[in-house]
Amino acid sequence: MVDLSTFDIVIIIFFFALTLFIGIYVSKQSGKSASEYFLSGRNMPWWLLGVSMVATTFSTDTPNLVTDIVRTNGVSGNWVWWAFLITGLLTVFVYAKLWRKSKVNTDIEFYELRYGGPAAKFLRGFRAVYLGIIFNILAMSAVTLAAIKIGGIMLGLQPWETVIYAGVITVIFSALGGFKGVVYTDFILFFTAMAGAIGAAYFLVGLPEVGGLGALLQNEVVSSKLSILPDFNDTEAMITLLIIPLAVQWWSSWYPGAEPGGGGYIAQRMLAAKNENHAIGATFFFNIMHYALRPWPWIIVALASLVVFPDLASIQETFPNVTDDKLGHDLAYSAMLTKLPHGLLGLVLASLVAAYMSTISTHLNWGSSYIVNDFYKQQVNKTASEKELVRIGRISTVVLMVLSALLALVLTNALQLFDIILMFGAGTGLIFILRWFWWRINAWSEITAMFVSGIISVLIHFTGLGDYLFGDEGLMPLWARFPLIVLVTTIIWLLVTFMTRPEKDDILHKFYAKTQPGGPGWNSVLKKAKSNGIEIDQETESWSVPSGILAMLVGCILIYSVMFSTGNWIYGNYDQALMLSGLALVCAWVLIRLWKKIKVNIL
Repeated sequence: MVDLSTFDIVIIIFFFALTLFIGIYVSKQSGKSASEYFLSGRNMPWWLLGVSMVATTFSTDTPNLVTDIVRTNGVSGNWVWWAFLITGLLTVFVYAKLWRKSKVNTDIEFYELRYGGPAAKFLRGFRAVYLGIIFNILAMSAVTLAAIKIGGIMLGLQPWETVIYAGVITVIFSALGGFKGVVYTDFILFFTAMAGAIGAAYFLVGLPEVGGLGALLQNEVVSSKLSILPDFNDTEAMITLLIIPLAVQWWSSWYPGAEPGGGGYIAQRMLAAKNENHAIGATFFFNIMHYALRPWPWIIVALASLVVFPDLASIQETFPNVTDDKLGHDLAYSAMLTKLPHGLLGLVLASLVAAYMSTISTHLNWGSSYIVNDFYKQQVNKTASEKELVRIGRISTVVLMVLSALLALVLTNALQLFDIILMFGAGTGLIFILRWFWWRINAWSEITAMFVSGIISVLIHFTGLGDYLFGDEGLMPLWARFPLIVLVTTIIWLLVTFMTRPEKDDILHKFYAKTQPGGPGWNSVLKKAKSNGIEIDQETESWSVPSGILAMLVGCILIYSVMFSTGNWIYGNYDQALMLSGLALVCAWVLIRLWKKIKVNIL
């Protein structure tokens, strides 16, 4: 437990008060209509939305998760989420403009634009509950669990105390300010969170027991964890940490903030953008910051924690008040922060509070938008007034907060929950990518994938089937678990697709006319429509998707080059750092030229 100075307390209270003030200040404007409450009138600039995306994905559980990964699998273990860059850039250069053209209020509303009939109605309502409530509560509970661990180690708070103190302010300003309040506070909270993370990394590396950056990198315990790529001689590590994430995971799995084809709160921000160019700019800025620059302060602290707290026993010994059910490697980040001096300690605690509030407020507004637009308005009261919809949005915001807080009290660690969520979405991602460009996918395809993926994941995780199939004594190695779920789910939803009727022509015509996705997957629909005297293809430019995919590949090389060069500059590998920096500059030049071509195509 740290001893907070008056200055530390003032810093923390100031940020609580500032966020609460913003929520109250914008509450009148946000309460005018559901569109204002959830999308801020669709008039947001790219830079504000981009910063908001970065702030939202910078949460209290993120440095804890990265710390757990680094201490368990080394720096290269982060490929489990670094691989999602491919998904992110595909959203930037291919899907951002399509989402903005659709003009839906939520990405769940997309279902009744793309599909038709009772199946589409069921899918929209069920996904609203499935994602807006169940998955959303799981994600928020992981964030709150991290806050509980930080509060317990740094402030000596009981779990329920952390939930009350952090949750009340967050839910008040989220319920009052709506989406505009969330985005405005995100802008302030982002810079606070980054300053805290960088300041903490700089100071903690200089601790006497760490001995500075040079001593840290040469430490015997740390040196084996430094590689950005897994050991090529370790086949299992290569498959688990690199091959599966890059070859399978990025396109096959649904995960909040990294949905194949865009979706979730990322789609919410794209839908709130001024136009398609602003949607693209926001998502591109987010991916650069999220992958290339932001992880390194957390990685450095995680590496330093291996010197100060080499194992779980050392953490338990230093913090005996931590219960066994909350003890894990993710605690090491919070444990390191207890060594910060006054002033910086207040800033870092304020940054963690900022990170928590930013993420939770986004999830509350996002989940509430599903409940209001895609469940209540569609299934309960189709004639609800705008004021009633806003009121239901505020009530659901409070309920989501309470439920996620209760679940957080029984969870153990963030990595455990990350793996579960990843498995539950395995095999569904390919549908989210193809449904824009292949007319044959229907509502039953998505319904099948969703249920099959969930059922298989439950059987593997919570029954003896997982032990029978995978592991040292199982039929297959442990790394085969995720690909098997993807393979089975994909085969079944493809079979169901061809066994069920395609969507009606008028539904397909309406969708194509509105979004203009293009591509060979729609050729048969376009020919049939034209033969019936219906013109639905309004594009005058060539199909932009090939250029978008090329831009995605170049963008991936650019951002990975920046990420790796940053790491090599820190490690002191200057020759590699210079080569990677040069590669990044070349890719940036190529990407600018491609960007201009794509931009022309969407004007």
